[in-house]
Amino acid sequence: MKVVEIQNLCFGYSRAGTPIIDDFSFTLNTGEIVGVLGQSGSGKSTLLRLISGLEMPTNGTISIAGKEVVGKRKFVQPEDRGVGMVFQDYALFPHMNVKENISFGLSRMPRKDRKPRVQEMLELVHMEDFGDRYPHELSGGQQQRVALARALAPKPNILLMDEPFSNLDADLKESIREELLSILKKANMTCMIVTHDRKDVEAICDNSITMCPLIAEQGAAGQKFQTLP
Repeated sequence: MKVVEIQNLCFGYSRAGTPIIDDFSFTLNTGEIVGVLGQSGSGKSTLLRLISGLEMPTNGTISIAGKEVVGKRKFVQPEDRGVGMVFQDYALFPHMNVKENISFGLSRMPRKDRKPRVQEMLELVHMEDFGDRYPHELSGGQQQRVALARALAPKPNILLMDEPFSNLDADLKESIREELLSILKKANMTCMIVTHDRKDVEAICDNSITMCPLIAEQGAAGQKFQTLP
């Protein structure tokens, strides 16, 4: 089943300037994990922002779970797209403990279902003993797991992750990659991961997109899709 379908997507901060993303089309299927590679300025994070609704494209359509969220006369607000997002800095609320952070996105869930869902997420990310701790009491890897649990708690259609390993020590990355892959597969989560490190993609992803800065004279898209071996 197609979870995300993008057709002829274009985006630029100035209509007169060179676009950051030009005529980009892509399909993401249920349970698929796709890595988005590219150097700074190639449009990696912009692509995530367009899918999540934090930016509006200049052209093209985006559909999520069979529902058009961006079109010629259509723009669905971010909170109504069924998209979970894990930011580079994790963006945990420092005044909330782990349980409260995870529960934050469950306002639309019946109150009686929230506590069991939070416990389910704690178990999924192996943080059952840390529910009452605050972000400053956690390691970088633990904070990442809490951010992941918070994003997964509302049962999004797709999870978007922006440079999820950039704040981790090199020694931690290998084990955290394995943990993340295990969690995503256990949750059968469709995911798109932005990274500059090909090792992240090789360790976690089924496929990858390589995005290159667009050159005005060429007038051609620099996004390329490949299936990993």
